[in-house]
Amino acid sequence: MLTLAFDTATAVATSALVDGNEVLGERVSRAQTLLEDVDALLRQAGAHPSELDRLAVGVGPGSFTGVRIGLAVARGLALSLDLSGSGVSTLAALAAGAPGALPVVDAKRREVFTLLDGEPRVLTPQELPLAAGTVCVGDGAKRYRALLEERGADVPSDDDERHLPRARFHAALAGDPVPVDELEPLYLRVPDADRNVQ
Repeated sequence: MLTLAFDTATAVATSALVDGNEVLGERVSRAQTLLEDVDALLRQAGAHPSELDRLAVGVGPGSFTGVRIGLAVARGLALSLDLSGSGVSTLAALAAGAPGALPVVDAKRREVFTLLDGEPRVLTPQELPLAAGTVCVGDGAKRYRALLEERGADVPSDDDERHLPRARFHAALAGDPVPVDELEPLYLRVPDADRNVQ
């Protein structure tokens, strides 16, 4: 099964082309260049877009705009190529790439997105449940490194791959595909634009 997987929920977009369990190619860039990355992955693998079997798309939580870009690209590809897809939590993919670590995504507003008992939550960095030696990964862990380390957590170096929600893990975690227009974003809170209107 040839799967195109991508996630644009954080400041760094990741994409991968996976055939079964074999990663044919992976890219790390920004949400704005996602379609260029998709084209490059297909060319690198010598594959045609019509050969794709499904999509695996990061649904957040993360940047409102980033999540929307990813879902819009997925819908466009699904419509033009008659594909179905699976939505995968950005936090779950991050955790899959760093087994045993606590995924921490920057939620802005001095908050982070994380998993508590397997459920996505939005908390302040001070509210994260940390035991001594807890490994924290993700852009939120990098942003709040000093605070987390002060609380006894271990945050890998900024260039450590475990900080990225690698798209290869989206492909591995993808469940049964559904029509892509049924995929829902995982926001956890009201977008800033709606919040400012109230």
